Amino acid sequence: MLSGKIILLTGATDGIGLQTANDLAGLNPVLILHGKNADKGKKLKESLVAQTGNNNIYYFNADLSSFKDIENFAETVKNEFSRIDIIINNAGIYESKKIILDTGQEKTFMVNYLSAFVLTLQLLDLLKKSDSGKIINVSSMVHASTIDFENLNGEKFYSGDAAYSLSKLCNILFTYKLADLLKKDNISVNALHPGVINTKLLRAGWGPFGASASEGAARIMFLIRLNQKISGKYFENDKDTTSAAVSYDKSIQDKLWNYSVEKANQYLTKPIKI
Repeated sequence: MLSGKIILLTGATDGIGLQTANDLAGLNPVLILHGKNADKGKKLKESLVAQTGNNNIYYFNADLSSFKDIENFAETVKNEFSRIDIIINNAGIYESKKIILDTGQEKTFMVNYLSAFVLTLQLLDLLKKSDSGKIINVSSMVHASTIDFENLNGEKFYSGDAAYSLSKLCNILFTYKLADLLKKDNISVNALHPGVINTKLLRAGWGPFGASASEGAARIMFLIRLNQKISGKYFENDKDTTSAAVSYDKSIQDKLWNYSVEKANQYLTKPIKI
C-alpha cells in the first residue's frame, strides 16, 4: 500500500526515526529523510538502498533550530518532488539547560514544535496534491496540561522536563487546529505518543530505560496505515486517547497558531499563509 507513496520523515538518523526509516524503506515508497548530521545521513541512505534495493531514497540535511535551514529544506523538497503523501514530524530534542537562539526562541520549543509547524505549512501545497495526504506529529504522553504564553521561551523559569512537555502539548494543539482547517481537504492530521522508548532523547532527560525503538516505530506505522478519514486525534498504544483538557480549547489553539505565524514570518522570506 505504500509503494510509490512519497513520505517525508524528520529526525531519521537516530532512535525512533532511524527505525521508522528502516521499516519504511523495504515497503518501496519514495522516502525523503531528514537529519542534521550529513555523514550519518549519507551512510543511512546508502545502507537502506543496499539492504532493500529501493533507489527512491533521498537524504537532506537541515538544522531545525534555524528558520533559514527549514525554509531552504522546504524549497528543495518543493523543487524536487511533485507532491507529498505523508509528512512525519518526528525530530525532537531534550535540553537540560536553557538555550536561547539568535531569534529569541528557546531551542526545545523551536526544534520540537515550531520547526514542525513551519515545515508542514511550507509543504502544505504539496500535500494538497496527494490523493490521501497525511500529517503525523510525534508528541508524548508527558505533554503539559497547561500553557503559559508568557513563558514559551523560558522567560519566567526553565527546566528540561517542563520545556519538553510544553513542546509536546504544542504539537497536539497544532494537530487539532490544523485538522480543523483541513477538513475540506483530503488531508488527515493526527498526533501520537510513540511509547517510552530507550532513545538518546529519553536517556538525556530521564535515563536508560524503556522499550526498543522498534516499538516506537510500530506506533508511527500504525498511523501511516490508519483510515484516511480519521483526523484530529491523539493516539497512545494505537488507540484514540483523550489528551490534556487544555489541548481542546480552541481559543488556546488559535492563540498558539497566531503566535507561531507571527514569530515565523519575522524570519521567513516566504511568509506562512493559510
